[in-house]
Order: sequence, then C-alpha cells, then structure tokens
Amino acid sequence: MMRVALVLAAALACSACSGGLLKSNAEPPAVYRLSATEVQHGGQPLELALVVARPRASAALDTDRLAVVQPGRGFDYFAGVRWAEPAPSMLQQLLVQALAADGRFATTVAAPSRVPTELLLDLELRRFEAVEAGEGHAPRVDVELQASLVDLRNGRRVASFSAAASATASERRRPALIGAFQQATDAAFATLLGSLRETSAELRP
Repeated sequence: MMRVALVLAAALACSACSGGLLKSNAEPPAVYRLSATEVQHGGQPLELALVVARPRASAALDTDRLAVVQPGRGFDYFAGVRWAEPAPSMLQQLLVQALAADGRFATTVAAPSRVPTELLLDLELRRFEAVEAGEGHAPRVDVELQASLVDLRNGRRVASFSAAASATASERRRPALIGAFQQATDAAFATLLGSLRETSAELRP
C-alpha cells in the first residue's frame, strides 16, 4: 500500500508540473465573426429547396486563423486574432442566411440536413485572405468562391460559376481589416446570388 501511495503521489506531482508548463500568460486571441450580408428580396421564389454544402478548402484556409500573404515570405497567419469558427463553416452559414433573405428558393438549408431538397449548391473556397502591400500600406482582402448548382433530382450539374471580390482595409488596424473581409465577402456573395438567379431561371419544380 505504501508503494502504491508513493506512485500516486509522484504521478500527481508530475501532473502538476506539466499543467504549469502548459499555462500561458499570453492574452487570449480576439475573436471575430462576419455579419450577415444585407440582401434585398429577389421576388417570387421557385418552389424548390436548396441545400448549401460546406465549402471545400485547402488546409491553409480550413481554419479559424486569419490568413495573410506576406511579400517575399509566402502564406502566414495574423497573431492574436481568430474567426469564431473555421472560415468555411462561417461562410456556409452566412451564405444560407443571404440566400434565405434573397428568397429565390422556397427553402434554403445548410448541409447536412434532413430536409428534402431538390438542388445542391456545391462550393469551393479558393481565397479568403489578406494580402500585405508592404510597409506603411493597408492590406487588401481577397475572397473567391467556385460554385456549382446541381439538380439532385437527376444528378445534373445545372451551371458552374465563380464569385470573387477584393477590398482594401482603410488602415492597418484590426477593425479595418475585419471590415475589409466583410466588404469583400458581401461583394462576392452579391455576385454569387446574381449568378444563381440567372441560372435557376429555367428550373421548374
């Protein structure tokens, strides 16, 4: 019993030591989430349900870290700042909200969903990053999505299109950077919704 007690005491002591090593005095990162895009209602909806897939993305973009392209140093991330969730998940939810506000489709849901749907919006996130323009210059934000509209009733791809936009931050400060991400995302979504309206015009329930 004495030997068991000594082993347990040693294990607890090591646990306490490792716990101390894992602690950090660094401030927690600032967490941001983009706001829903303001969209005007698109008129009479099609009596079709649309499911929006979570955008596929490279490992570099499928993260909650804010990506930045540094001149001469390649791909990196901003320190001390995070998205509230991985960028593809955040954009999926924001796009569902934008499509619901647009009203082009009778129902819009995020995948996975148990709601029966006739259409699938398949997405790839190609760019969602800030690009540094050099010392003393505010960064530019680039957002690019590749989309395919698929008719699930017959497995046919109705159309494919891309939506890209850029916005330059007003200054080299976090709020201005997040504002540029918001502006570029809103513009890319506007292009995406416009393409969806055009390509879905020939669809029928």
